[in-house]
Amino acid sequence: MTRREEKRNLETIPVGSLGLIPMEGCRSLGEKVDYYLVKWRTERESEHKDSLAFSGYQRDTYILETAVPRFGSGEAKGVIKQSVRGSDLYILVDVANYSLTYSLCGHENHMSPDDHYQDLKRIISAVGGKARRITVIMPYLYESRQHKRTARESLDCALALQEMVNMGVDNIITFDAHDPRVQNAIPLHGFETVQPAYQFIKGLLTHVKDLRLDSEHMMVISPDEGGMSRAIYVANVLGLDMGMFYKRRDYTQIVNGRNPIVAHEFLGSSVKDKDMIIIDDMISSGESVLEVAAELKARSAGRIFVFSTFGLFTAGLERFDKAYADGTIYRVLTTNLIYQTPELLAREWYINCDMSKYIAYIIDTLNHDTSISDLLNPVERIQSIVARYHAGELE
Repeated sequence: MTRREEKRNLETIPVGSLGLIPMEGCRSLGEKVDYYLVKWRTERESEHKDSLAFSGYQRDTYILETAVPRFGSGEAKGVIKQSVRGSDLYILVDVANYSLTYSLCGHENHMSPDDHYQDLKRIISAVGGKARRITVIMPYLYESRQHKRTARESLDCALALQEMVNMGVDNIITFDAHDPRVQNAIPLHGFETVQPAYQFIKGLLTHVKDLRLDSEHMMVISPDEGGMSRAIYVANVLGLDMGMFYKRRDYTQIVNGRNPIVAHEFLGSSVKDKDMIIIDDMISSGESVLEVAAELKARSAGRIFVFSTFGLFTAGLERFDKAYADGTIYRVLTTNLIYQTPELLAREWYINCDMSKYIAYIIDTLNHDTSISDLLNPVERIQSIVARYHAGELE
C-alpha cells in the first residue's frame, strides 16, 4: 500500500501560512506534530511551491513563539512573539495537564483545567483578529463532563464553546467528546469530535501477537449505556460480538455529588474464555472500569484489554497495579492526547497510543481546505491493519 501522506491530494492552495501554537501543557505533542508537518512538506513535490500563494509553505518549524508570563499575584498575559497576520492558526491545548505549576504570592500552584482554558483565551486574545482562521485543537474537551443540566446547575462546556467562538475561533477539534451533542451550543461553527479507534486497534495488534479476532474468541464491552456507540463501532469493524453493563444506582442518596452505584448488571452473551475489550472515553479514578473487569472475570472471561482515550488516573496507579498482578486486567491502552506521567509510561500493563501523526494529517489537510471525512472514518485503515496482522506483517 502506498504511504498515506503520498496518497493525500493536497495540491490546493493553503488557506494561509500555517502556524502551530502548542500551549505549554501540550508542548511535547505539538513538537511531534510539527516534526511530521515539516517532514511531509519538505518531501511533497508541488509545481506551485515557488508561487506567492505557497509563500512560507516549507519551513524548518511551524511552531510560533508564544509565552504566557505570570505576575507575582498569579495574574497573566498572553504574548505572541511572531507575526500571525493572514495565518491559518492551530492552537493545541491540554487542559488536563496538572504537572505544570506557577507561583501565586509565593505559593506553588498546580495548573487546573480552568487555568489552562484561561491561558488559551489569552493567546486567542493576543492574536487580535489578525489571523485568517483559528482552529483550536483541544483533545480533552474543557468541562465536557458538565455537558447537560440535571438540576439548577451551570452548563460549563456549552459556555466555553460559545466563548471561544465569540473570540474568533472558527473550528474546534476534540477527541471522543463525553457527549458530542454539546456542539448544539455552536451550530454555525465547525466542531469535530474524533474517535481514536484505529490507533487503539493498531496499538493492540502491534503489542499482542496471539489474538484471535473473531466472535468466538473475542468480545467488545461497553462499561455503561453512554458508551454504547463506541463499542458498537469497534465490534462492527472487527466483526466481534458486544455486550454492555448498566449501573444500578441508589437514587435515594447522593455521595460526592452523585447517586452511588449499587451493582453493575451485564447484558450480552456468554463471555466464558473470550478475550474482552472494554472501551470507554476516559479513566478517571479507574474504579468503574476495574469493577466491570472484575465482573467479567467472575463470569470466566479470558484476558481483559481496556481502551480509553484519556487516562487521567486521578487516584493513582496502585489499584491498576493490583488488578494486573491478580490477573483482572491484562493491558490498558490510552493515548498521549493528555499528560502522561513517567510512572505510567513505565508500567508493564500500559500501552501508549501516539496520536501526533493523526493530528498532523488533520492539520495538513485542513490547511489545504480539503475534506477530512476519510480521516474521521478509519474503517479502511482498520481492515488493512487487521489483514496485515493475520498475514504476520506487523512488527
